[in-house]
Amino acid sequence: MPQDNQPQLEWRDGGVPVSRRFDDPYFSLNGGLAETRYVFLAGNDLPARLRPGFHVAELGFGTGLNLLALAAVAAVPVRFTSFEGFPMSVDEMARAHQAFPELAPLAQQLRDGWPRRRMQVGLVEAEVIIGDVAAQLPVWDGLADAWFLDGFSPAKNPEMWAGPIMAAVGAHTASGGSFATYTAAGHVRRALTDAGFDVSRQPGFAGKRHMSVGRRAP
Repeated sequence: MPQDNQPQLEWRDGGVPVSRRFDDPYFSLNGGLAETRYVFLAGNDLPARLRPGFHVAELGFGTGLNLLALAAVAAVPVRFTSFEGFPMSVDEMARAHQAFPELAPLAQQLRDGWPRRRMQVGLVEAEVIIGDVAAQLPVWDGLADAWFLDGFSPAKNPEMWAGPIMAAVGAHTASGGSFATYTAAGHVRRALTDAGFDVSRQPGFAGKRHMSVGRRAP
């Protein structure tokens, strides 16, 4: 894969991958799994809303932690599609996954399927679409019931949070679908409102003031 698609990692605090490209960690230094459960699962009212065929989509696959957290709570077969511009190698993922030993069997399933970008992780059938999200998302033929918006910080990766991409998120959301994200940046909330979501702020994780959630009208 071309060098400019590599994630350009450094490792901090004994195993937290940090993107040198965006100067941002892949998961919270205060507890990545706890943050995922708080922001992306609870923020989308999961697992309560899960039903067979429920489709979760994501911007920013990273280490796959959000997929693993979803698989850990999914009691019915669901689908998962993630968009990632700078994919890690299997070895880099394995190193990152050491931080979450309770997810080890699911993490192994993820890594087994990673070369094909398709994997069965628990009851979750997952696909990761590699490339520029601005090109890939508009032509995606899926509709998500819930979105995990987990790109790097809007201040450091503004392209991921641009209005046209948020509009594409809205266009690829089913009636009554939802999103959750750790950011409460005003321009992101406005773009998601313009994309058709009823957007609100909630208390953030681990001392962060706010995060954002939203629903499309049913």
